[in-house]
Amino acid sequence: MKTAIMAVSLSIAAPLYAAINFDNPKNNDIKEEISGLEISAPAPSQAAEAKADKEWTIMVYVNGKNNLERFAMSDMNEMEKIGSTDKINIVTEVGRINGYDTSDGDWVGTRRYLVQKDNDTGKIGSPVVQDLGKVDMGDYKHMAEFANWAKTKYPAKKYMFVAWNHGSGWVKSMDMVTKGISYDDETNNHITTPQLGMALQSMGKVDVYGSDACLMQMPEVNYEIRKSVDYIVGSEETEPGDGYTYDLLLGPLAKNPGMSAKDLGKLAVDAYSDHYQSVSQDSTQSLIDSGAMDAFLGLLNEFAASAMASGEKTQVKSALGSAQSFAYRDNKDLWHFLNLYAASSGNADVKAKISKLQEFLLGNLVLHNRVNGKFANGNTKGLAIYMPASSFNSAYKNLSWASASKWDEFINWYLAKDGLLSF
Repeated sequence: MKTAIMAVSLSIAAPLYAAINFDNPKNNDIKEEISGLEISAPAPSQAAEAKADKEWTIMVYVNGKNNLERFAMSDMNEMEKIGSTDKINIVTEVGRINGYDTSDGDWVGTRRYLVQKDNDTGKIGSPVVQDLGKVDMGDYKHMAEFANWAKTKYPAKKYMFVAWNHGSGWVKSMDMVTKGISYDDETNNHITTPQLGMALQSMGKVDVYGSDACLMQMPEVNYEIRKSVDYIVGSEETEPGDGYTYDLLLGPLAKNPGMSAKDLGKLAVDAYSDHYQSVSQDSTQSLIDSGAMDAFLGLLNEFAASAMASGEKTQVKSALGSAQSFAYRDNKDLWHFLNLYAASSGNADVKAKISKLQEFLLGNLVLHNRVNGKFANGNTKGLAIYMPASSFNSAYKNLSWASASKWDEFINWYLAKDGLLSF
């Protein structure tokens, strides 16, 4: 999230975080960890189901245990401008540590709140429902426990879960093999992309998932969580430090609590984009239909196979070099890359595959897309994808996406010299 502090580009981010070990050495072998765990959502009790008379429970996992702490406090106060109502629950877990922000008595630890309306923007006025002390907010099992606790204690007909923190798409940088979201400076742990998938699976039904975090709107991330959530909100680019503007998101929901999950996803995109448009700040935000991910995968695989069969490496590399990129240069807007490649390709099958894929991308997968500033150039269509220009990060193979798709083969094909793959 919020890389007004974390990174506007890799070159800025690297010095800032060079002294911090974000990686959990216990989690280097992601495939082994996944194979050794079976996670299932607890069955809701009949009592909880009977009390689910509220329309929405909004769950926000606010990991402020890093240099985003002051934004955690301001976002809580934004939520308190609206507060929970007789139709919606707003439930948060907020973590803080020493060294970054001293507001609201400079308390440290992790607290859970049922957010209530409060006009004091200088401190949190909502009641502390649980004081957890020191916990690891970089542990995916703890993230899932928060969601399951919130769903049990504050049941509703529909649920939105927001992961709030630094994010980095599927990967932090080319020289680190781990990747993900929710960085906890106190424990030096974070949630990897496969672990995010396990956390969402453990939560049971989630209607809308939002990454209030940087660089997360990628198929590499979305494929991991596609079966656990109906709609996915995220950004192709880094998010400004303030991230979501929660009163602009929650206010319209409070006025129209019966809105559908799809409409809430669109509202999340609009609330975010409207704010950054009003302050003339670059931003991207889009809504993905997770139910379309499997069909999208099939079309992308057909394109990749056709492109590799065409032998048009020169055209692919040229399109890659000119495609819209983001704070991580290896993240490219998929639609723009395809558009550039189609314009230069001399292969009829490639062109047909691209046309079909682009039509599905904008007609079925990306349901709503808003961009501001330099991204309002027609080249940023709502989904970024990993497309390195020089070397392939072998950690990519740990992703479910890499196992299911031909994208890693496609990358290695266009990077390889003399027709030899470089896995």
